[in-house]
Amino acid sequence: MEMKRVVVTGVGTINPLGNNIQEYWTNLENGVSGCELITSFDTSKFKTKFACMVKNFDPNNYFDRKEAKKIDPYTQFALVAVDEAMKDAAFNLESIDLDAAGVIWASGIGGLQTMTEELRGYFAGDGTPRFSPFFIPRMISDIAAGHISMKYGFRGPNFSTVSACASATNGLICAMDIIRTGKASIIISGGSEASVNEVGVAGFNALQALSTNNDEFKSASRPFDVSRDGFVMGEGAGCLILEEYEHAKARGAKIYCELVGGGMTADAYHLTAPHPDGLGARKVMENAIKDANLKPEDIDYVNVHGTSTPLGDIAETKAILSVFGEHAYKLNISSTKSMTGHLLGAAGAIEALATVMAVYKDIVPPTINLQNVDPEIDSKLNLTPNKAQKRTVRAALSNTFGFGGHNASIIVKKIS
Repeated sequence: MEMKRVVVTGVGTINPLGNNIQEYWTNLENGVSGCELITSFDTSKFKTKFACMVKNFDPNNYFDRKEAKKIDPYTQFALVAVDEAMKDAAFNLESIDLDAAGVIWASGIGGLQTMTEELRGYFAGDGTPRFSPFFIPRMISDIAAGHISMKYGFRGPNFSTVSACASATNGLICAMDIIRTGKASIIISGGSEASVNEVGVAGFNALQALSTNNDEFKSASRPFDVSRDGFVMGEGAGCLILEEYEHAKARGAKIYCELVGGGMTADAYHLTAPHPDGLGARKVMENAIKDANLKPEDIDYVNVHGTSTPLGDIAETKAILSVFGEHAYKLNISSTKSMTGHLLGAAGAIEALATVMAVYKDIVPPTINLQNVDPEIDSKLNLTPNKAQKRTVRAALSNTFGFGGHNASIIVKKIS
């Protein structure tokens, strides 16, 4: 069976660096930190008092007041990002086959804010189970995909991918494969997360996964740096419109790049820690390169998972050296989580956007807050420290790894 080609024809986002793609890319290129002190709840008893949060967002500017109350913030973020991407893709919905148009949307956790609010109300009461009829529809992690399909009338494949921090990348791979095999012509794909609340912060604090560097919160997300002490939580959404190449050409669509490969593996090692030698990470990158019908030396940029955790950054760089050999020293490597924080299940989506834009604009965004590279990380690697670098980016790879040992990588390249 001849596989169809898959291209990116629309992009959209709302995240800690901007409420649209232009703001996001400008701040990535300029190395801006999206981290702030948390003000949405009292953090006085929390180990971590900061996060990378969406800014200047009022749902009432995007939704009818009654509608806004029916959807959790993670779904609100999803709909905002998709709206921008759909406008960017410039579809005429009356002229496309809606049965061949689908939605694959990711979230690692789903409606955590709704869950928190409903349980707080129940336990503060007299034990009578007074729950909102919208509790379950607001909370479940597939509901954003449902809302998106209903808004645009897309009747093709529709589901949510959940694989912790690899969720959105897994979703993009599923979307790519469905288009490749002719089961859809267009798929809205991406992910959203809204977990910067009491439960989210306390839960990750209990795992000792979050940075507690409250004195230097602006620079607390510092992948590869010897002084890193954990990740910084983020929130928001990213959306990519994936389209079959001939379908996109026929309607004269703007094409950002081609999505050419994906890999998926499991560490099968530990609940939260990566394999120390990066075996799962190595294999997932090898699988993605093979799926893309490329060679390691065809890749110019790797947007790493790079969470700023003591174990994860070392394991991932070991894996890169294993996969790329001497070519690893010719790569640009960067972690955009140094600026956005870690968007959990949405991380793969906004990092895919950063990777797409790097290929489209031939600019590699930096790893900020990198002052002293961990001595266990090869100092000859180009980690793109602190400033963006201009170079031709023919093809780029984006990694995401999740608790439970889930690994997913995608590759995008210039259209030819």
